[in-house]
Amino acid sequence: MPVQPWSELMSAWLEPFRSCLTGPTFRHAIVLVGGALLTPGRRTVTAMLTVVGLSRAPTFTTYHRVLNRNRWSSREVARRLLTSLIGAFMPTGPVVIGLDDTLERRWGARITARGIYRDPIRSSHGHFVKASGLRWLSFMLLTPIPWAGVACGPLRYCSGRR
Repeated sequence: MPVQPWSELMSAWLEPFRSCLTGPTFRHAIVLVGGALLTPGRRTVTAMLTVVGLSRAPTFTTYHRVLNRNRWSSREVARRLLTSLIGAFMPTGPVVIGLDDTLERRWGARITARGIYRDPIRSSHGHFVKASGLRWLSFMLLTPIPWAGVACGPLRYCSGRR
C-alpha cells in the first residue's frame, strides 16, 4: 500500500487505540478512518476505499476483514474513546450519558441475535405492535456546547431554546 500524505497525521490521532489492534489491522484502520472522514453519503468500506484512491487495490478485501474477521476489542476501543471524549469535553463537570435504541428489521438463518421487541413506530399507548429484528443501543456523551449559547442544566435535555 502506498503511503498516503495524511497517514502520519491519522496515525498520531489514533495512537491511543494502537494497542487495541494488531499492527496490520491498525494500518488498515487508519485508511478506513481517513476514508470515513472524507466520504460523503453512506460510509461503506467500498466508498471509503474509493475516496482515498484504493478502489482498485489488489488487497481490497483485506480492508473488509478489519470489520468482520480481524481480532480486536470493540469494547476496549469504545472505552478509550469515551475516556478521551470526557477528558476533552467534560474534565470537571458531571458526565451525562444519553441512551437510544433502534430496531433493525433483519431476517435470515444466520442472524441468531434476533428478538421480538415493541415497535416504537407503529405502536401507541393503547396499541402494542411487535416486530422482529436486532435491537441496537446507542450511547451518547451529552456535553454543553459553549459557542451555541444554549443554557441548560447538566441533567436536562437541551432543546436549543433559551
